[in-house]
Amino acid sequence: MPNLPPPSSAATSADADLFARSLARVVQAAQHARIDPETLLRLSAPARTIEVSIPLRRDDGSLQVFRGYRVQYDDSRGPYKGGIRFHPRVDLAEVKSLALWMTLKCAVVDVPFGGGKGGIEVDPRQLSTAELERLSRGYVRALADVLGVDRDVPAPDVYTNARTMAWMADEYRVIARRLEPGMITGKPVGRGGSLGRDDATGRGGYYVLKEIEARRGWSPAQVRVAVQGFGNAGQHIAQLLHEDGYRVVAVSDSKGGILQPDGLDVPAVAAHKQAQHELPLPRGARRLGNADLLQLEVDVLVPAALEDQLTEHNAEQVAAKVVLELANGPTTGPADAILHRRGVLVVPDVLANAGGVTVSWFEWLQNRTGEPWSLAQVHERLRACMRTQFQAVHERATTQGVPMRMAAYGLALERLDRALGAGGTAADFARG
Repeated sequence: MPNLPPPSSAATSADADLFARSLARVVQAAQHARIDPETLLRLSAPARTIEVSIPLRRDDGSLQVFRGYRVQYDDSRGPYKGGIRFHPRVDLAEVKSLALWMTLKCAVVDVPFGGGKGGIEVDPRQLSTAELERLSRGYVRALADVLGVDRDVPAPDVYTNARTMAWMADEYRVIARRLEPGMITGKPVGRGGSLGRDDATGRGGYYVLKEIEARRGWSPAQVRVAVQGFGNAGQHIAQLLHEDGYRVVAVSDSKGGILQPDGLDVPAVAAHKQAQHELPLPRGARRLGNADLLQLEVDVLVPAALEDQLTEHNAEQVAAKVVLELANGPTTGPADAILHRRGVLVVPDVLANAGGVTVSWFEWLQNRTGEPWSLAQVHERLRACMRTQFQAVHERATTQGVPMRMAAYGLALERLDRALGAGGTAADFARG
């Protein structure tokens, strides 16, 4: 039998519900924003949805076909922007939701991009490095007509990295017959990438937490943190917090977590994870599951894994005072309401994890001008951006008495409204 991809999961009711739930939260936020009704109508569906088949010749000579996606949601504020993830659970509804969130995220941090997202339905851990390169290049070949520095600018996401972006940029160069480094971001520094892009998502979240620290008068040594997800974003924020004196007491990956009440030696844990591909069990620590980590008695909980981790079934048991969303969509709508009622401050993903797209913008600018920035410049400008937008969202949430997610979405909608309504609305075209 041919090695075909399984039937598309994009049409299942559960998957469709993910996008419906994402859109419902935008509609809810619109009640707290001054926008024209046409803005919500325009944002009710993506501008373009693309599904492709990517044939891959495996190392053993067999052929396997993978399903890939690219959703271009809105480009009223600039080229589509959004990561590419390699994951077995990737489906069209997930990518549509992520593209919608990217549209809002770029508007929240006020960078001149629209929203997009892409992915391949694959378990990359089952592929060799050579197979991953062929698959990455195949994705670009399938979508080259809709990508470009002024059209759609991808970046890394779950299970993709700087090397993946280098392969993709090189394949685009071969197809276009010109060097266009700005068509993709998150590249290695030697291939046109930006200093500071590797830890940008975690660092952006760290800068947001520093703003909360100042408002609450925290002493870092007294603040306990748990991080769910020890990938790129989770590792970097854990390391930054550890260096700053915070007590990172628990971390986890897809296999489970570890808890050490006195605080983990985060650099040692990260080094072991890098070398052994699993978390160690330091002396005095104990194992725990991901579900248990979410309910630990900590001050700050950092979900940095996948969507829908905090739900109506466990939100009542969350003991943290602050939830900092480094993952995309880790908190469902019902959980948001429960946490807000309980006085838990949830810093939404469209703000908390926007450091990645912000430094991607910096990389894009450097590629366009040919002028590299120093690491200090990148850090300074990232911190300034995260501080400014956190203050804007926090002030709006306080004034309106709404959760920070509703405030962030409302701010994004008003910025999108200015772009979408610039060509006129019904009031301008109606005949008197």
